[in-house]
Amino acid sequence: MKPAMALGAALTAIFTLAAMISVVWVPYDTSVLTIANRTLPPSLAHPLGTDHFGRDLLSMLMAGARTSIAVALVAVGIGIGAGVPLGLAAAARHGGWLDEIIMRGNDLIFAFPSLVIAILITAVFGPSAFNAILAIGIFNIPVFARVARGGALPLWTLDYIKAARVAGKGRGLISVQHILPNIASLLIVQATIQFSLGILAEAALSYIGLGAQPPTPSWGRMLADAQTLIYSEPQLAILPGLAIVGMVLGLNLLGDGLRDALDPRLRRVRG
Repeated sequence: MKPAMALGAALTAIFTLAAMISVVWVPYDTSVLTIANRTLPPSLAHPLGTDHFGRDLLSMLMAGARTSIAVALVAVGIGIGAGVPLGLAAAARHGGWLDEIIMRGNDLIFAFPSLVIAILITAVFGPSAFNAILAIGIFNIPVFARVARGGALPLWTLDYIKAARVAGKGRGLISVQHILPNIASLLIVQATIQFSLGILAEAALSYIGLGAQPPTPSWGRMLADAQTLIYSEPQLAILPGLAIVGMVLGLNLLGDGLRDALDPRLRRVRG
């Protein structure tokens, strides 16, 4: 394993572990405001200090990781669940009317700025984590559809695929049994990329008040709450900012490492 990939895996594992632990335990209840303990410096009781509402920053970061990861994970799941079948269907009917409808639909979605439309969706349907998932997930669908179609098209020209068709297998069965396993590495790498973009999108929506709503902690919401205290209490903005950077950097390094490890062409070049 390359050092960059190892670093990415370590960063991703740290934040994922913190999010998993926060499901069952956090040092302090993040919904309880203790004004008497506001902006305390780091100590044994509060390793990272407290915010301007007296909430423990370590607990907020752990719970915020859970929110950000959950939103991004479900949004990526929506993209894979809807986009991959569409991409496989388009590749199976390459040049036909189904291929044209799917790809032109993708082009239509790509024609709009993703973050602007995500803001519009959450503004229309109301700010919430669910609507943030929906808004981010919609823009993951055409991404995975394009990746699946692009990876599947060359495979349809191979001899063993032609033999499967001669043997009487339908396009759908061939797509599931032969095409999908061969493009799984492409989808895994793209999933890590979209995961990191989902973290950023969730933070952006929460920053402007259209993502997870209080008292649910979110890294983006922590940044928004700290913007008026950036000069007097800079750690309130620095810590969630570093958390976002660390998680996104870890996912990007992990994705690059997986691409190098799973791409047979790169393995041949190294060999």
